Amino acid sequence: MNVALEDWTYPFWIAHRGAGTDAPENTMAAFSLGARNGFTAFECDVKLSADGIPFLLHDDTLDRTTDGQGVAGHLPWVELSRLDAGRWHGEGFAGESLPRLETVLRWIYDNGLDVNLEIKPTPGLEFETGRAVAAMVWSLSNPLTGAPGLDGRLGSRRYPLLSSFRSACLEGAKGIAPFVPRALLVGTWRASAIDEANSLGCKALVFKHTLVDQDVVRRCHSQGLRVLAYTVNEPSEAKRLAALRVDGLITDNLSSLSLLSR
Repeated sequence: MNVALEDWTYPFWIAHRGAGTDAPENTMAAFSLGARNGFTAFECDVKLSADGIPFLLHDDTLDRTTDGQGVAGHLPWVELSRLDAGRWHGEGFAGESLPRLETVLRWIYDNGLDVNLEIKPTPGLEFETGRAVAAMVWSLSNPLTGAPGLDGRLGSRRYPLLSSFRSACLEGAKGIAPFVPRALLVGTWRASAIDEANSLGCKALVFKHTLVDQDVVRRCHSQGLRVLAYTVNEPSEAKRLAALRVDGLITDNLSSLSLLSR
């Protein structure tokens, strides 16, 4: 079955967790640094506090990237907001806090940028996290112009792209905000991934870059699905994927905007 690809106007290069490894991941400092380096699209990870506040953090636990300990989703926002999420990366970032999703989205919209929100739930809260993230996106976006076009546009802006490895997250998001584009993340190849993405109403699949070859791109595009790849840091790999006509690359490398010209 061949399905026409809808317009896809999201930027090709996407800065991983805000600024790759050059700043403390998933913080406003990272987004600011990525923007100063020329990026207009970002990827970040979102989960819920114990009292239901969507905020940015990759890991289930706080230990690696904050001065806190334990499962992040077990703490209320008032406690999470007091943690230092920057010092682990360097003294120059000391005092950087975990940002609320609302803060990030307002910054994205105010600066005319784009964002891929990976729904990264505390185990057992997949559906609820998907619903909460989509509800926040909808509440901040929908009053602007109403329902978007097929490419996810909000007038001159676009909705965030919501992605997850977990189908339940995407189901939750779909139920709250069906117009907001979704993408299925795939870290290990499985033949059912394309059918799964279609059943979830996704616009794209986001593959681990080593999984992407000509056949994967052809099969996805023939089903009307865009193909993105993570995490692409080497010029040779960026060129390989660009030649395959992938639709977006997520990178840690802040010099990646010039990778394809090398």
